[in-house]
Amino acid sequence: MIQFSKVDKIYQNGTVALKDINLKIKEKEFVSIVGPSGAGKSTLIKILIAEESPTNGQIVVGEINITRLKPSRIPYYRRKLGVIFQDFKLLPRVTVYENIAFAMEVSGEPSKNIKIIVPKILSLVGLVDKKDVFPEELSGGEVQRVAIARALAHQPKILIADEPTGNLDPKTAWGIIQILLKINELGTTVIMATHNKEIVNRLQKRVVAIERGTVSYDKEVAGYVL
Repeated sequence: MIQFSKVDKIYQNGTVALKDINLKIKEKEFVSIVGPSGAGKSTLIKILIAEESPTNGQIVVGEINITRLKPSRIPYYRRKLGVIFQDFKLLPRVTVYENIAFAMEVSGEPSKNIKIIVPKILSLVGLVDKKDVFPEELSGGEVQRVAIARALAHQPKILIADEPTGNLDPKTAWGIIQILLKINELGTTVIMATHNKEIVNRLQKRVVAIERGTVSYDKEVAGYVL
């Protein structure tokens, strides 16, 4: 599904963000990417979503070598992914329903499909009763669930979550994780970058640790190791 081969990322100022990353993520896996701040987790995600390019090496997603993608093809590649950002990036002046629908509209999804798919996604994340509410009226956990719902708008095979439980209390955070687990059980590959030691230990899924830009640990059915 996803293959990083000898990937380096060196910035113009000489900072080495990633060094010799060799990583394979299988279809339908749930993988936690852990590591201290500045270890390279966010850079790994930025490269995976083609927001940045590696200095060396290649990344193959499915049958697509994203390191060779022309700029004009990157938006089409990103539609194959669902991404949950740390800062949510919700549209503040439209409702929960409209936030999800808009993500589908911009990619040319027919209105009839939107009317069918959006309610199903809202049901999956437990927000059917909040569809006409604006983001500012939601709790932190509800806002995160909207972000997850919007990431699912294109029914992606890969869902990438960058610190999805940041600033949430333990109970709310675990509720978010349960949604991600449900999505994974339905066949979506989930890649989660996190600092949350308690959640990683409770999950007992595959853990990949990054330290100083390199993979220092990679084990299935593991806990937080740093």
